[in-house]
Amino acid sequence: MKVAAIVPAFNEERTIRGTLHVLQQVEAIDEIIVVNDGSSDRTAEIVAEELGVVLINLEENRGKGGAVHAGVNRTRADIILLLDADLIGLRKSHIMDLVSPILEGKAQATMGVFSEGRAVTDLAQLFAPKLSGQRAILRKIIEKIDIADSRFGVEVAINQYLEDNGIDIYEVELENLTHHTKEEKMGLWRGVVARAQMYYDVVKIMLGRYK
Repeated sequence: MKVAAIVPAFNEERTIRGTLHVLQQVEAIDEIIVVNDGSSDRTAEIVAEELGVVLINLEENRGKGGAVHAGVNRTRADIILLLDADLIGLRKSHIMDLVSPILEGKAQATMGVFSEGRAVTDLAQLFAPKLSGQRAILRKIIEKIDIADSRFGVEVAINQYLEDNGIDIYEVELENLTHHTKEEKMGLWRGVVARAQMYYDVVKIMLGRYK
C-alpha cells in the first residue's frame, strides 16, 4: 500500500522545513504533498526548494479542510497521512506509529495524541483529544467525507463519519511531540482571534450534524 503525507501549511516558514526533512527520511512515505493555503510569507518558496515534495498553491486561504481536500485530490495513494506543519520534536518513529497499524491491517484510521511534549499542548489534548491533527486514514474512507468546506472543523468531520459508520479510531501516543500555538505564531491577539475562529468552525460542524 502506498502512503501519501499531506501537510496543510499557512504561514509556516519557520517550521515547515523541519517537518519535511523528517518525512523525507521515512521509507514508508511514497509521496509528500504540501498544500500552501494562501500563505503571505515564504512558505511556498521554502517548500519549492525541497526535492521530491509536491507543492500545491492555493491563492486564497480555504482553511485546513479545504487544504486537505486539495491534497487528497492530488494523490492516488492508498493511505493518507495528515500532519501539521508546525510540529516540534517530530521523529520518524512518530510517523511510523501513525501509519503502521494501517499498513499491518490492524486499523483503518489512526490518530496521534501528544504526551510529554509541552504542558500547553498536552493539556489541550487532554480536554479535546479527538481534535488532534496528526492522523492516518485509508484514502477510500477520507474521500467519502465532506471536508472541503469544513475549514478548521476537519477533524470533527472525520470523527463523525467514522463514528457514524462504525469505524474505530486507533489512538497512538506521540511522546515528546508538540507544536507551536497560534498565539506564539501570530502574537497574542491575532492568535486568540484565530483560535476563536477555529473553535467556531468546530462547533459549526458539530451542530450541523443535528440539523
